[in-house]
Amino acid sequence: MLDFHILGRLKVTNDLTDCTPTAPMVRRVLAQLLLCANNIVTLDAIIDELWGDKPPKSAVPTAQTYIYQLRRQFEPWLPNGKAEQVLATCGTGYVLQLNPGQLDLEAYLRLAEQGHLALAAGDPAAARQLLWQALDLWSGPALADVTAGPSIQAHIVHLSEQRAHTVELRIQADAMLGRHRELVGELKAMLMADPLNEWCHAQLIKALACSGRRNESLVAYQRLRKTLSTELGLEPSEVLQELHQDVLAGRDSWSDWRTSA
Repeated sequence: MLDFHILGRLKVTNDLTDCTPTAPMVRRVLAQLLLCANNIVTLDAIIDELWGDKPPKSAVPTAQTYIYQLRRQFEPWLPNGKAEQVLATCGTGYVLQLNPGQLDLEAYLRLAEQGHLALAAGDPAAARQLLWQALDLWSGPALADVTAGPSIQAHIVHLSEQRAHTVELRIQADAMLGRHRELVGELKAMLMADPLNEWCHAQLIKALACSGRRNESLVAYQRLRKTLSTELGLEPSEVLQELHQDVLAGRDSWSDWRTSA
């Protein structure tokens, strides 16, 4: 069975054999089909992805040739005649028909949703395990080695946002399990990459306070306040200001902080 990977570098494998296309334009067509797996991608959409508003006169036959090359790529790993069923022609478009378990994106979305539901149901241990399993499927930015046109780029941005949300849910699960000390370093690293992320700042302030590092928690708030003032001319949100007041007051009941802010 062919396995397809897009959560990182584009890769197609059959057991331990790498059968990933190498031609850049063919890889882009495959990426677009995988992002829309089991749904029709019109020929016009493929042409728009590859050439935008300036397609060559040969765009239609060239795009059809890339589909033919993909089928030839898959043929050695499929039963006779199956390549045209797996990559099927449907009217004026094509659909890459995959079974559950063949695409890492499908597995990621399933695990992330299960983790979200477990967290909402008040089971942070199960949520943490499921969310880690989802995140472990990522080896880097989605389709990191594929040149992206407008359609693929839109999908990549969306997937990046989904992954960031999954990380936030996993951090919430860890906080609910009392793993505050372990979170401090991770949150500091996240803020180095995104210093204006107020959600991360709130989680760091909470994690430090819950770890018995009240002074550091207060310093973290002041650092955020200075950054927001310098960069944006803003004050921290009302939620963060209330959080700051709780730390100043020496509040020691943190349960309702765990999933807020």
